[in-house]
Amino acid sequence: MTNIRYHITLFALLLLSMVQGYAQSSNVKNIAKSVFTLTTFNKDGSIHASCKGFFVGNKGEAVSLLTPFKGAASAVVVDGNGNKHPVTGIWGANELYDICKFHAGNISTPAPLAQNPATVGSKTFLVDYSMKSSVTTPLSVTKVEKFNQTFNYYVFDKTIAESATGAPISNANGQIVGIAQLSGDGGTVHATDVRLANDFKTTGLSLSDPILRTTDIRAMLPADEQQALLMVMMSAQQCDSLTHAQYVDDYIQAFPKSSEGYSTKALLLVEAKKYEQADKLMMQSIANSTKKDEAHSNYAKVILRKEIYHSQDAYPAWNMDKALAEAQEAYKITPAPIYQHQIAQIIYAKGQYEEAYKQFMDLTKTLLRNGELFYEAAQCKQQLKAPQTEIMALLDSAIAACPRPLTSVAAPYILARAYAYDENKEWRKALADYNQYDTLMLGRVDHFFYYTRYKCELQVRQYQQALTDIARALILNPQEPTYYAEMASLQLRVRRFDDAYETSRRCTMLAPEYADGWLLLGLAQMERNQKEEAKKALEKAKELGDTRADQYLKKL
Repeated sequence: MTNIRYHITLFALLLLSMVQGYAQSSNVKNIAKSVFTLTTFNKDGSIHASCKGFFVGNKGEAVSLLTPFKGAASAVVVDGNGNKHPVTGIWGANELYDICKFHAGNISTPAPLAQNPATVGSKTFLVDYSMKSSVTTPLSVTKVEKFNQTFNYYVFDKTIAESATGAPISNANGQIVGIAQLSGDGGTVHATDVRLANDFKTTGLSLSDPILRTTDIRAMLPADEQQALLMVMMSAQQCDSLTHAQYVDDYIQAFPKSSEGYSTKALLLVEAKKYEQADKLMMQSIANSTKKDEAHSNYAKVILRKEIYHSQDAYPAWNMDKALAEAQEAYKITPAPIYQHQIAQIIYAKGQYEEAYKQFMDLTKTLLRNGELFYEAAQCKQQLKAPQTEIMALLDSAIAACPRPLTSVAAPYILARAYAYDENKEWRKALADYNQYDTLMLGRVDHFFYYTRYKCELQVRQYQQALTDIARALILNPQEPTYYAEMASLQLRVRRFDDAYETSRRCTMLAPEYADGWLLLGLAQMERNQKEEAKKALEKAKELGDTRADQYLKKL
């Protein structure tokens, strides 16, 4: 009797174990619907890397390892049913824990994430798949470490095939606790808490993220409208034209009631001389946008860009009057100073400088008052050939209206005043403004600025500073023969004859038909007592049309 009871009890326990195992397998099996194979590719289309991954959302939100993305140009995922989905963008990644969240496809079956951590000794399962079927591997947790105060890092009791890295590891309830990874020697399986990926979100500055820049697959557009607009603006500077255009299209799709996306795309169409398409797009913007004033103002901006930079192209529907009408419509809807400013700018572009001046000065009495308004008023006075004192007073006001301490915001007005002083032969005042401009720009200036300041420094006999500036101009534009000639001329003036010889020699090598180079080479050779060589150089200058060469040839 006791023996029979023993066998019944044993049978019951075995049956219970089988039922529990079946239930457990059923829960875990469902995860396989979320698992896929990720393959990344090089620019030439060859395979870059491959691993597993899984969906965590129902609209293509996916998680996998970061490593396969590094250096990759594109990627696709293939699910258990053989369906292919291109990877269209990345939300974020963590390089230390080798995990990445990205978007692939628009419909997906997500795996549920565990809210409670697995504990040491608990049973977990690696969930992989072969076509049409799931493959589970039991794993036991041997170690759990906490990181970032919230997330868990797991170590398991056995290894797995390298092809299974990136696959989900679930608890017995079919909830994901981590993403499978191998140690460097392949001997240990560990997993990063997949909840970490929930924190991955792009911002307007994500294009500068050093981790995301390790791949050519672009960052996802942020969900926040202002952050998304910032990313679109940044993409114009940091991405190629095709990628920038994709971001613009994404923005329009994500925020169809904002006029910014339409106007940004319309400006691209204007640069491509597709004016009719741009016109239709801006009409669509006015129809769809919530803020009609912004839509009309942006329409005016697009027309103005075309009329200023592509005025030679005929498109009868657009002209300055049309731009003005759109700006006035924006002001009619919302009488804000910013639209009044746009109206004044269009009036200036039409050549009505008196009226534009009046409007700019009226705006200085509003909350919009800033340096730009006084600067634009100064430009009006310049076009009207007003006395220099009036122009200088407006430029002084432009600088005075800028916040203190002065920043790069004031730099254009300081440079404009420097040019005005320079033209008026007030070279010391001009040089002071040139120097302040250089300081405010933190040295981010071009070769023409250094050449302009060099000429001013010559006027006040600051020869050492002038030599430094013409050298900077040469470094930034080493293909300009004028800069070599200017440097050689100054080197002769300060009696640095060997330097003048070398500089003028390089000038003749760069531009053999440039007469100034040969003249200066001849003068340098005269000072070095190389009379025969000097004669040849001066004769070459004369041959190229430099009449000054004769007077020096007579001295040989």
